[in-house]
Amino acid sequence: MRAAETFSGAEFFARAKARLTLEVPAGLTDAAITPKRGDHDADPVMKKIAEVRPIRPAAVLVPIVDHPEPTVLLTQRAQHLPDHPGQVSFPGGKIDKADASPLESALREAHEEIGLDRRAVTPLGYLDLYMTTLGYRIVPVIARVAPGFSLSLNSGEVDATFEVPLAFVMNQANVQRHSRDWQGMTRHYYAITFGERYIWGVTAGILRNLYDRIYR
Repeated sequence: MRAAETFSGAEFFARAKARLTLEVPAGLTDAAITPKRGDHDADPVMKKIAEVRPIRPAAVLVPIVDHPEPTVLLTQRAQHLPDHPGQVSFPGGKIDKADASPLESALREAHEEIGLDRRAVTPLGYLDLYMTTLGYRIVPVIARVAPGFSLSLNSGEVDATFEVPLAFVMNQANVQRHSRDWQGMTRHYYAITFGERYIWGVTAGILRNLYDRIYR
């Protein structure tokens, strides 16, 4: 297994295309199937809590920008939002009935949230279905994004966007297991600190799955 920081952009995209597909993961809407990946990776207790929650299908775009040294495009959620204010996340949201696929949901949400033109995006495939403690079942869409794009942020949802080197978030030395109090219990989760940015929870968990799928 090679170190994450030794992969070139071309090699990363080739491996992603070879290892991933756009076949919708089993369990997206089937309560009889419990996704293997999710918040319970860092905290097994959360699996039992998530399994009794109503299923909420969702999709996010994981945009890998094709710079000479690739970066991951991330968003900072608006501070006034009732859910997860100020947290670092991927553009995305719930899968609407009108969406033809999780891919279409992720592309639509990315355009609505940050104005990312889908013509700059080349989808490569889905990661494993990710289950959150609150019952969301998230399909992460890995995509190549051509550099030189322009964004228009929806201030109702996003305060800022930023890019972090792919090699940094794929270096497992930068991934830690943290904890905090949540509804009367101690909850554990993965986290990555990048300068003043704190990437944690679902976002860090999806990045860890990206590492497992592409680099192992």
